[in-house]
Amino acid sequence: MMYADIIVDISHEKLDRSFQYRVPLEMEDEIQVGMVVTIPFGNGNHERKGYVIGLSKEPELDPSKIKPLKGISSSQETTEEKLIVLAAWMKERYGSTMAQALKTVLPVREKVRSKEKRRILLNINEEEAIALAEKLEKSRCKARARILRALCEKPELDYTEAAKNLGMTSSVLNPLVEQGVIRIQQDEVYRIPVNGEAIPREKLSELTEPQKKVLDQIQEEWKRESPRPVLIHGVTGSGKTQVYMKLIEQVVEQGRQVIVLIPEISLTYQTVRRFYGWFGEKVSVLNSRLSLGERYDQFRRAKQGEIQIMVGPRSALFTPFSRLGLIIIDEEHEQTYKSESSPRYHAREVAVQRAAQEGAYVVMGSATPSLEAYCRAEAGEYLLTKLTARFEERPLPEVSVVDLRGELKAGNRSILSRKLKDSIEKRLERGEQSILFLNRRGFAGFVSCRSCGEVLKCPHCDVSLTEHNNGKLICHYCGYERPAVAKCPSCGSPYIGGFKAGTQQIEQVLHKTFPKARVLRMDYDTTRNKGSYEKILSSFAAHEADILVGTQMIVKGHDFPDVTLVGAVAADLSLYASDYRCAERTFQLLTQAVGRSGRGRKPGEAVIQTYHPEHYSIQAAATQDYEAFYQAEMSYRILMDYPPAAHMLSILAAGEDEELLSQGMEYLGKFVGTIGEKYKVHVIGPASASVGKINDIYHKVIYLKHQDEKVLMDIKAKAEKYIEINSGFRKLYIQFDYAG
Repeated sequence: MMYADIIVDISHEKLDRSFQYRVPLEMEDEIQVGMVVTIPFGNGNHERKGYVIGLSKEPELDPSKIKPLKGISSSQETTEEKLIVLAAWMKERYGSTMAQALKTVLPVREKVRSKEKRRILLNINEEEAIALAEKLEKSRCKARARILRALCEKPELDYTEAAKNLGMTSSVLNPLVEQGVIRIQQDEVYRIPVNGEAIPREKLSELTEPQKKVLDQIQEEWKRESPRPVLIHGVTGSGKTQVYMKLIEQVVEQGRQVIVLIPEISLTYQTVRRFYGWFGEKVSVLNSRLSLGERYDQFRRAKQGEIQIMVGPRSALFTPFSRLGLIIIDEEHEQTYKSESSPRYHAREVAVQRAAQEGAYVVMGSATPSLEAYCRAEAGEYLLTKLTARFEERPLPEVSVVDLRGELKAGNRSILSRKLKDSIEKRLERGEQSILFLNRRGFAGFVSCRSCGEVLKCPHCDVSLTEHNNGKLICHYCGYERPAVAKCPSCGSPYIGGFKAGTQQIEQVLHKTFPKARVLRMDYDTTRNKGSYEKILSSFAAHEADILVGTQMIVKGHDFPDVTLVGAVAADLSLYASDYRCAERTFQLLTQAVGRSGRGRKPGEAVIQTYHPEHYSIQAAATQDYEAFYQAEMSYRILMDYPPAAHMLSILAAGEDEELLSQGMEYLGKFVGTIGEKYKVHVIGPASASVGKINDIYHKVIYLKHQDEKVLMDIKAKAEKYIEINSGFRKLYIQFDYAG
């Protein structure tokens, strides 16, 4: 006898578990994980839809009490089935529940009503209508007469406009409908988030010789029996997007569909304009700023094959395309591709898995590839292609690295160095634009000396210590702590503490220093409302401002031809974050930022302000030398056993009871440590998470490092079972996070 584990209609939040059903004998050969089935559910045995997430020979209850399946919804593999299989893979890979994985890959059916457009149409000929209108006018039914005369002039009227312009109500219309004089037609219309009328259509430009070479390499790879994912390593402004366009064109011509992932909602405006200009109504967009109705309609349009190209951040990866041919991951290195909630998946890994399941291709592109992707390309797992020069051989910006220690010695206590101030002034005189960004988001906890640049680090983990309000400096990898200091332990200077500056402060300094300059600010506060990204970016593109100030979001993927200066106000804010990836993220961010300058015909300049001009990530970013950075950073990762030199599993736990959480994590730490002994797994912690308490919920973490991915996956599986059978963990929320 065979039994199926079924998740019932995930739109019902309360049903966050599976139910077991008996598989009738005649279905045993056909049924598979991922299929959509009909089942009897509840006391009334109401017919419901369910998703098969597992098959077994062992019943969980008395077999006589297990209901049989009613039937299989489709003998052919549906889009939903493919996504359910993907969810099952994500559950195993990332250690979530199946319900969590399903809610990630399948759009939960909210109570969203279809949008309808009502039209009024004439059911009789024009002569009859005029005669009836005259008759109605004589009997003082003037409103009905107005409707008829309007329909004689125009054979159909929009219901809403007619109500507004003709003073029409349902009591006016109903008698005419009952007499068969007019009819009201209801048509479903989609909520379209892209205003295509405002976007001019363009033709795809001819590729340059380097771009053609990359295109040929990719097309050769696609001829292989099992094509590898492709990584395009192209310097900023090298024209990676043009290569994407040609590949998309090729796939769309074959009748297949394309998903284009972008890292930030802020990039949607420019990206969609580009894609819509080339491919028109075949393009749509998905992101969290859309209304529920707009999102609902885009999923329906995708499922019905009415669109062929979907653009959006991480969640767009689960667009229900039935003929998926290509997934493009632009700016592949961005950390926003990593989910922070369970399942804690990485879009790159899931894209590769979905493509493998559906026979699609994956193409990634970046000027600063993640170490994980580049390492795999070096090992031959991915095809590596390169664009080493800017489009039309335009020069890279001239980069100046300013030592802020020297600015302090010279008596300049301003946020702006003398070099940056002078450069801004020149742009204002020439009518050119500048971008100033503060490398702040997610990084503000490290302590440094403004005199010598010394950063207080953990002696065990080589990451910066984080300043807490209780007067302690703490490492969030191993739990090491020490008291806060009043003087620099290196040079004795009293100018030591956490860096405190914000975009508002920079904006105020600019207004004070350059009173005539038009300044726009783009950060969390100014982009909360729907359409705010588009408004700010279109305003800057239209040259309605001279300087754009913001956080990291303003230096990612944007293309402004008149920007000839980019200033990194405080490069160190990410350089010494409490994260082993901090040098990588600093290099990526600075390289991307420098690349925003001089993308038009005018030469560009970039100014990097730092307390550590000698650091290899800043030096490499200044020269745009990825290879030099990669070699230096990989040496560090190998030395410290950090990914991609090794694999790392994080066990994250949260709970309201601090004592129970500490006790639970101690037990779990000993359990995984005992299993890991024979494999020589490096176990760190338990320690407090980077933010140890949020809304009265405490957080702790355990890290496991090993060369073999399978060892960590085996430990994860055993840890899951240990947590499941021990009741003490029921009041704790535990997640697994995998990096490698």
